[in-house]
Amino acid sequence: MKISRLTPWAAALAAAALIGIPAAASAGQQGTTTAENPTAAAADPYADYYANAQGKTGAALKTALHDIIKTQSKVSYDGVWNALKVTDQDPANANNVILLYSGRSQSKATNGGGVNDWNREHVWAKSHGDFGTATGPGTDLHHLRPEDVTVNSTRGNKDFDKGGSPVSEAPGSLTDADSFEPRDAVKGDVARMLLYMAVRYEGEDGFANLELNDRVNNGSAPAMGRISLLKQWSQMDPPDAFEQRRNQVIFDRYQHNRNPFIDHPEWVASIW
Repeated sequence: MKISRLTPWAAALAAAALIGIPAAASAGQQGTTTAENPTAAAADPYADYYANAQGKTGAALKTALHDIIKTQSKVSYDGVWNALKVTDQDPANANNVILLYSGRSQSKATNGGGVNDWNREHVWAKSHGDFGTATGPGTDLHHLRPEDVTVNSTRGNKDFDKGGSPVSEAPGSLTDADSFEPRDAVKGDVARMLLYMAVRYEGEDGFANLELNDRVNNGSAPAMGRISLLKQWSQMDPPDAFEQRRNQVIFDRYQHNRNPFIDHPEWVASIW
Protein backbone atom coordinates (compact mmCIF):
# COMPACT_ATOMS: atom_id res chain seq x y z
CA MET A 1 0.00 0.00 0.00
CA LYS A 2 1.53 3.30 -1.06
CA ILE A 3 0.83 6.19 1.29
CA SER A 4 1.63 9.87 0.74
CA ARG A 5 0.75 13.06 2.50
CA LEU A 6 -0.37 16.40 1.03
CA THR A 7 0.49 19.80 2.36
CA PRO A 8 -2.68 21.80 3.15
CA TRP A 9 -1.53 24.41 0.59
CA ALA A 10 -1.17 21.89 -2.22
CA ALA A 11 -4.40 20.15 -1.28
CA ALA A 12 -6.33 23.41 -1.35
CA LEU A 13 -5.05 24.38 -4.79
CA ALA A 14 -5.67 20.97 -6.28
CA ALA A 15 -9.10 20.63 -4.70
CA ALA A 16 -10.18 23.95 -6.13
CA ALA A 17 -9.29 22.66 -9.59
CA LEU A 18 -11.39 19.53 -9.03
CA ILE A 19 -14.62 21.43 -8.36
CA GLY A 20 -15.23 21.67 -12.10
CA ILE A 21 -18.85 22.82 -12.20
CA PRO A 22 -19.22 26.31 -10.72
CA ALA A 23 -20.97 26.16 -7.38
CA ALA A 24 -23.21 29.01 -8.42
CA ALA A 25 -24.56 26.96 -11.31
CA SER A 26 -25.71 24.13 -9.07
CA ALA A 27 -27.06 26.40 -6.38
CA GLY A 28 -28.89 28.41 -9.01
CA GLN A 29 -30.99 25.40 -9.92
CA GLN A 30 -33.01 26.00 -6.79
CA GLY A 31 -34.63 29.19 -8.12
CA THR A 32 -34.28 32.21 -10.39
CA THR A 33 -33.15 34.95 -8.05
CA THR A 34 -29.41 34.71 -8.77
CA ALA A 35 -30.03 34.43 -12.52
CA GLU A 36 -32.04 37.65 -12.41
CA ASN A 37 -29.50 39.37 -10.17
CA PRO A 38 -25.89 38.55 -11.12
CA THR A 39 -24.52 40.88 -8.45
CA ALA A 40 -26.35 38.94 -5.72
CA ALA A 41 -25.10 35.67 -7.21
CA ALA A 42 -21.51 36.86 -7.03
CA ALA A 43 -21.95 37.90 -3.42
CA ASP A 44 -23.67 34.67 -2.40
CA PRO A 45 -23.85 31.85 -4.98
CA TYR A 46 -26.22 29.92 -2.69
CA ALA A 47 -28.70 32.75 -2.12
CA ASP A 48 -31.58 30.91 -3.77
CA TYR A 49 -30.98 27.69 -1.83
CA TYR A 50 -30.97 29.57 1.49
CA ALA A 51 -33.59 32.15 0.58
CA ASN A 52 -35.95 31.18 3.42
CA ALA A 53 -33.16 31.55 5.98
CA GLN A 54 -32.06 35.04 5.02
CA GLY A 55 -32.41 37.67 7.73
CA LYS A 56 -33.08 35.16 10.52
CA THR A 57 -31.04 34.49 13.66
CA GLY A 58 -31.12 32.16 16.64
CA ALA A 59 -33.82 29.52 16.86
CA ALA A 60 -35.64 30.93 13.84
CA LEU A 61 -32.51 30.49 11.71
CA LYS A 62 -31.98 26.94 12.97
CA THR A 63 -35.58 26.04 12.09
CA ALA A 64 -35.34 27.64 8.64
CA LEU A 65 -32.11 25.80 7.85
CA HIS A 66 -33.59 22.51 9.05
CA ASP A 67 -36.55 22.95 6.73
CA ILE A 68 -34.17 23.59 3.82
CA ILE A 69 -31.63 20.80 4.31
CA LYS A 70 -34.07 18.05 5.37
CA THR A 71 -35.07 17.74 1.70
CA GLN A 72 -32.50 15.24 0.49
CA SER A 73 -31.88 11.98 -1.30
CA LYS A 74 -30.56 9.14 0.86
CA VAL A 75 -27.65 6.78 0.36
CA SER A 76 -27.55 3.15 1.50
CA TYR A 77 -24.83 2.10 3.93
CA ASP A 78 -23.21 -0.02 1.22
CA GLY A 79 -23.45 2.95 -1.12
CA VAL A 80 -21.42 5.04 1.33
CA TRP A 81 -18.25 3.13 0.35
CA ASN A 82 -18.34 4.31 -3.25
CA ALA A 83 -19.58 7.78 -2.36
CA LEU A 84 -16.65 8.41 -0.02
CA LYS A 85 -14.26 7.45 -2.81
CA VAL A 86 -15.63 10.46 -4.68
CA THR A 87 -16.32 12.97 -1.90
CA ASP A 88 -12.94 12.47 -0.21
CA GLN A 89 -10.77 11.89 -3.25
CA ASP A 90 -7.18 13.06 -2.93
CA PRO A 91 -6.87 16.15 -5.19
CA ALA A 92 -3.34 15.08 -6.09
CA ASN A 93 -4.07 11.38 -6.72
CA ALA A 94 -7.42 10.26 -8.11
CA ASN A 95 -6.76 6.69 -6.96
CA ASN A 96 -6.67 7.69 -3.28
CA VAL A 97 -8.81 9.19 -0.53
CA ILE A 98 -7.66 11.47 2.29
CA LEU A 99 -8.27 10.01 5.75
CA LEU A 100 -9.93 12.48 8.13
CA TYR A 101 -7.98 12.22 11.38
CA SER A 102 -4.85 10.60 9.96
CA GLY A 103 -4.45 13.06 7.10
CA ARG A 104 -2.77 10.48 4.91
CA SER A 105 -3.56 9.65 1.31
CA GLN A 106 -4.54 6.02 0.89
CA SER A 107 -5.67 3.81 -1.97
CA LYS A 108 -9.43 3.78 -2.52
CA ALA A 109 -9.17 0.02 -3.01
CA THR A 110 -8.08 -0.57 0.61
CA ASN A 111 -11.50 -0.02 2.16
CA GLY A 112 -12.58 -2.74 4.56
CA GLY A 113 -12.10 -3.97 8.11
CA GLY A 114 -8.50 -5.15 8.21
CA VAL A 115 -5.54 -3.49 9.89
CA ASN A 116 -4.44 -0.46 7.83
CA ASP A 117 -7.64 -0.58 5.76
CA TRP A 118 -9.89 2.46 5.86
CA ASN A 119 -13.53 2.32 6.89
CA ARG A 120 -16.55 4.57 7.41
CA GLU A 121 -16.14 6.91 10.36
CA HIS A 122 -19.33 8.39 11.82
CA VAL A 123 -18.17 11.77 13.10
CA TRP A 124 -21.43 12.03 15.04
CA ALA A 125 -21.01 8.68 16.78
CA LYS A 126 -23.91 6.44 15.77
CA SER A 127 -24.50 5.32 19.37
CA HIS A 128 -25.27 8.94 20.34
CA GLY A 129 -28.94 8.68 19.46
CA ASP A 130 -28.84 4.95 18.67
CA PHE A 131 -29.35 5.41 14.92
CA GLY A 132 -26.79 2.79 13.92
CA THR A 133 -26.32 2.47 10.18
CA ALA A 134 -29.96 3.04 9.27
CA THR A 135 -30.57 5.05 6.12
CA GLY A 136 -30.78 8.61 7.40
CA PRO A 137 -28.31 9.84 10.03
CA GLY A 138 -26.47 6.52 9.84
CA THR A 139 -25.65 7.05 6.16
CA ASP A 140 -25.57 10.84 5.91
CA LEU A 141 -22.47 11.70 3.88
CA HIS A 142 -22.17 15.10 5.50
CA HIS A 143 -20.69 13.43 8.61
CA LEU A 144 -19.25 10.19 7.23
CA ARG A 145 -15.54 10.22 6.36
CA PRO A 146 -12.84 7.69 5.46
CA GLU A 147 -10.54 6.78 8.37
CA ASP A 148 -7.94 4.17 9.26
CA VAL A 149 -9.60 1.19 10.95
CA THR A 150 -7.41 1.39 14.06
CA VAL A 151 -7.85 5.16 14.43
CA ASN A 152 -11.61 4.78 13.97
CA SER A 153 -11.64 2.24 16.79
CA THR A 154 -9.56 4.52 19.02
CA ARG A 155 -11.98 7.37 18.51
CA GLY A 156 -14.93 5.03 19.15
CA ASN A 157 -17.95 7.00 20.31
CA LYS A 158 -16.04 9.62 22.31
CA ASP A 159 -17.15 13.22 22.42
CA PHE A 160 -14.76 15.92 21.23
CA ASP A 161 -12.58 17.84 23.66
CA LYS A 162 -8.97 18.98 24.07
CA GLY A 163 -6.03 16.99 25.36
CA GLY A 164 -4.89 13.46 25.94
CA SER A 165 -2.20 11.21 24.49
CA PRO A 166 -1.05 11.09 20.85
CA VAL A 167 -3.07 8.78 18.61
CA SER A 168 -1.01 6.22 16.69
CA GLU A 169 -1.39 6.66 12.91
CA ALA A 170 -3.12 10.04 13.35
CA PRO A 171 -0.39 12.68 13.82
CA GLY A 172 -1.65 15.72 15.73
CA SER A 173 -4.71 13.95 17.13
CA LEU A 174 -5.06 13.31 20.87
CA THR A 175 -7.33 11.12 22.98
CA ASP A 176 -8.09 10.19 26.57
CA ALA A 177 -10.69 8.04 28.31
CA ASP A 178 -13.69 10.17 27.38
CA SER A 179 -12.74 12.46 24.48
CA PHE A 180 -10.97 12.83 21.16
CA GLU A 181 -9.18 15.86 19.70
CA PRO A 182 -8.63 15.83 15.91
CA ARG A 183 -5.59 17.34 14.23
CA ASP A 184 -5.68 21.12 13.73
CA ALA A 185 -6.23 20.97 9.96
CA VAL A 186 -9.66 19.34 10.35
CA LYS A 187 -10.91 20.76 13.63
CA GLY A 188 -13.28 23.08 11.77
CA ASP A 189 -14.41 20.27 9.47
CA VAL A 190 -15.36 18.15 12.50
CA ALA A 191 -17.20 21.05 14.10
CA ARG A 192 -19.23 21.89 11.00
CA MET A 193 -20.20 18.24 10.45
CA LEU A 194 -21.58 18.04 13.99
CA LEU A 195 -23.34 21.40 13.66
CA TYR A 196 -24.98 20.15 10.47
CA MET A 197 -26.24 17.02 12.22
CA ALA A 198 -27.73 19.03 15.07
CA VAL A 199 -29.74 21.09 12.57
CA ARG A 200 -30.65 18.34 10.12
CA TYR A 201 -32.03 15.83 12.64
CA GLU A 202 -34.75 17.30 14.82
CA GLY A 203 -36.68 14.21 15.91
CA GLU A 204 -38.46 13.56 12.65
CA ASP A 205 -38.38 10.50 10.35
CA GLY A 206 -38.31 8.16 13.33
CA PHE A 207 -34.86 9.30 14.45
CA ALA A 208 -33.79 11.05 17.63
CA ASN A 209 -33.49 14.82 18.00
CA LEU A 210 -29.72 15.33 17.86
CA GLU A 211 -28.38 18.21 19.93
CA LEU A 212 -25.02 19.63 20.92
CA ASN A 213 -24.10 20.29 24.55
CA ASP A 214 -21.01 21.27 26.52
CA ARG A 215 -20.32 17.84 28.01
CA VAL A 216 -18.33 14.70 27.36
CA ASN A 217 -19.47 11.21 28.38
CA ASN A 218 -22.79 11.67 26.59
CA GLY A 219 -23.01 7.91 26.10
CA SER A 220 -26.13 6.84 24.21
CA ALA A 221 -27.90 10.18 24.65
CA PRO A 222 -28.67 11.91 21.32
CA ALA A 223 -26.07 14.55 22.14
CA MET A 224 -22.46 15.39 21.32
CA GLY A 225 -20.02 17.77 22.95
CA ARG A 226 -18.41 20.08 23.55
CA ILE A 227 -20.24 22.89 21.78
CA SER A 228 -18.08 25.68 23.25
CA LEU A 229 -14.99 24.07 21.76
CA LEU A 230 -16.66 23.22 18.44
CA LYS A 231 -17.53 26.91 18.00
CA GLN A 232 -13.88 27.82 18.56
CA TRP A 233 -12.71 25.15 16.12
CA SER A 234 -15.09 26.32 13.42
CA GLN A 235 -13.69 29.84 13.72
CA MET A 236 -10.00 28.91 13.92
CA ASP A 237 -10.20 26.47 10.97
CA PRO A 238 -12.52 27.97 8.33
CA PRO A 239 -13.75 25.96 5.33
CA ASP A 240 -11.02 25.18 2.81
CA ALA A 241 -11.18 24.12 -0.84
CA PHE A 242 -11.31 20.39 0.00
CA GLU A 243 -14.27 20.85 2.36
CA GLN A 244 -16.09 23.15 -0.06
CA ARG A 245 -15.63 20.72 -2.94
CA ARG A 246 -16.90 17.88 -0.76
CA ASN A 247 -20.04 19.84 0.11
CA GLN A 248 -20.66 20.55 -3.58
CA VAL A 249 -20.16 16.91 -4.64
CA ILE A 250 -22.65 15.71 -2.01
CA PHE A 251 -25.13 18.30 -3.24
CA ASP A 252 -24.64 17.62 -6.95
CA ARG A 253 -24.26 13.83 -7.03
CA TYR A 254 -25.71 12.24 -3.92
CA GLN A 255 -27.95 13.86 -1.32
CA HIS A 256 -28.82 17.15 -3.02
CA ASN A 257 -28.63 19.03 0.27
CA ARG A 258 -25.86 21.18 1.67
CA ASN A 259 -24.02 21.79 4.93
CA PRO A 260 -24.97 25.42 5.61
CA PHE A 261 -22.02 26.01 7.94
CA ILE A 262 -19.57 25.40 5.12
CA ASP A 263 -21.40 27.91 2.91
CA HIS A 264 -22.05 30.37 5.76
CA PRO A 265 -19.65 29.85 8.71
CA GLU A 266 -21.01 33.01 10.32
CA TRP A 267 -24.31 31.22 11.00
CA VAL A 268 -22.61 29.18 13.75
CA ALA A 269 -22.48 32.19 16.07
CA SER A 270 -25.96 33.27 14.94
CA ILE A 271 -27.49 30.03 16.26
CA TRP A 272 -25.23 29.03 19.16
